[in-house]
Amino acid sequence: MNQLQSSLCSTRQRKKLPNGLAVAVKRDGDWKKWTYQQYYDDVRKAAKAFIKLGLEPYNAVSILGFNSPEWAIADLGAIFAGGLATGVYTTNTPEACKFILSDSRTNVAVVENDVQLQKIIKIWDDLPHLKAIVQYTGELKEAKENVYTWKDFMAKGEDVPDSTLQERLNIQAPNKACTLVYTSGTTGNPKGVMLSHDNITWICRQHGRNVNYKFGVEVAVSYLPLSHIAGQLMDIHIPIAFGGSIYFAQPDALKGTLKNTLQEARPTAFFGVPRVWEKFMEKMVEKGKAVTGVKKMIGTKAKEIGLRGVYAKMNKQWMPFGWTLANVLVFNKVKAELGLDRCAMTYTGAAPISKETIEYFYSLNIPLLSVFGLSESTGPHTVDTVTEFRIGSVGKETPGCETKIENPEEDGNGEICMWGRHIFMGYLRNEAKTVETFDEAGWLKSGDIGRKDKDGFLFVTGRIKELIITAGGENVAPIPIEGNVKEALPCVSNCMLIGDQRKFLTMLISLKVEMNVETGAPTDNLTQDAVEWCKSIGSEATTMADVLDNKDKNVLKAIQAGIDQANTKTTSRATKIQKWTILPTDFSIPGGELGPTLKTRRPKIVQKYEQTIEAFYTES
Repeated sequence: MNQLQSSLCSTRQRKKLPNGLAVAVKRDGDWKKWTYQQYYDDVRKAAKAFIKLGLEPYNAVSILGFNSPEWAIADLGAIFAGGLATGVYTTNTPEACKFILSDSRTNVAVVENDVQLQKIIKIWDDLPHLKAIVQYTGELKEAKENVYTWKDFMAKGEDVPDSTLQERLNIQAPNKACTLVYTSGTTGNPKGVMLSHDNITWICRQHGRNVNYKFGVEVAVSYLPLSHIAGQLMDIHIPIAFGGSIYFAQPDALKGTLKNTLQEARPTAFFGVPRVWEKFMEKMVEKGKAVTGVKKMIGTKAKEIGLRGVYAKMNKQWMPFGWTLANVLVFNKVKAELGLDRCAMTYTGAAPISKETIEYFYSLNIPLLSVFGLSESTGPHTVDTVTEFRIGSVGKETPGCETKIENPEEDGNGEICMWGRHIFMGYLRNEAKTVETFDEAGWLKSGDIGRKDKDGFLFVTGRIKELIITAGGENVAPIPIEGNVKEALPCVSNCMLIGDQRKFLTMLISLKVEMNVETGAPTDNLTQDAVEWCKSIGSEATTMADVLDNKDKNVLKAIQAGIDQANTKTTSRATKIQKWTILPTDFSIPGGELGPTLKTRRPKIVQKYEQTIEAFYTES
């Protein structure tokens, strides 16, 4: 029996939780739920169906679609059947899908709907290993050979005997590959990160114990891409290890419905990328502006107490006077409104988050705790906990994980290297890249730059690939400078420092605008937050056109003042921003500037705005 199957049907789970809630999803207004027994039975059915459709050991099942119980069942079913579960980002083009399905030797593709189905059908002729496609929501718009609905797929393996499935389970081992997580491929083709059964089961146990997950109690909401290692661990593997329950959000979660799911599920742990927390903050700030009088005075005072209180927690000091009352009058109500009233752990990760955002949630007694890791480290290498956290850091090592800072400079910054049972097996059929990512002593080179403080907290200060080396030879980490600009200018949504092999630094800036809830693309309309900022500096702008077409002097002057303020925090003239421009639109996934987990895709942005950048250095 492989380790993941052992977790799913262990004596403890089967005895304590046969009727315990495993997964749930809301469809047609009602919650459809699976107990742990039903979850396990469906995973076995899916595994047999994959075998029937021709899944060969160590070939892949690629899953392309939004999070759902079927996504998780297909993932685990592929593993039970001896295949490699492989997530594919829903934003991938057919060409990007083709590379992953070809590289992984995908035998069966599992897709959400007709939109994703058509991507795979378009490239099927170029995929000699692909034998079948399964669509897990809705009916097929057109019947096609070897394309199945989820219902037909789950019935497909009914005549596959238990002994056949057991044979697949018997060939598995802790040190054999279990799943593939593909990198984003921003600097070339994606690489298939091979994670073993031991990688996954070990880090699940270590992380869960470290953050004090309680067996049979924890509840989470699944909405971030399951093709990412964080989503797979938080929404599939860790819940199984600790008997937790997962509520799947709606496909339009990030367009506004996430809050509804949170209010109904009331999770005990919640992970959000920085942009999610920023959106929550923007909505709450906007709503708070309508509050007046005594209620506003109480809220303002409570937030002052909240900020001091969370810092007191951080430093293990006495809580400030009024802490209990502030929780009763304000914080508990805010948490209930967000659906976080039961939430003991609120995490952020995957990208840098601003101090402004962190302190806003601190002021509401919602300590945002950071997690740091890679696909290659099976996720959480370091993590803040509710008793051990430090603002700006990414926490301390998960027990059993080790960190070294390679070739540190005078300020202690060097490359972060990792060691432990969570380190991946290597890149699929890519020995050269695998060798490159380890040093001579076998430590995983993360590509991130960081330092440790005297108490052992890790701080990530940049990425080696993002490090700017000016024409004068000055090494500049862009993230701290970009953070300073955002802190000085609340109207700024995204900004990106430019200057590699250039004589001086420049910056691309995008302002906060409303997003089209259907497409995720930015509109021309400034957010209410940005409009209020404009009013505060004497501008009447409400759209990007107002700012750019009219060359709004008040806005331009205020942004220059913010740049000047940010420049005061730098250490030398070479690290100061000399020129900047406001882009006509904000960064987005449809625009190509952001990746599926909302990370900034710097090479793509440089390419997209090449003429704008060149103008910085050719203008007199």
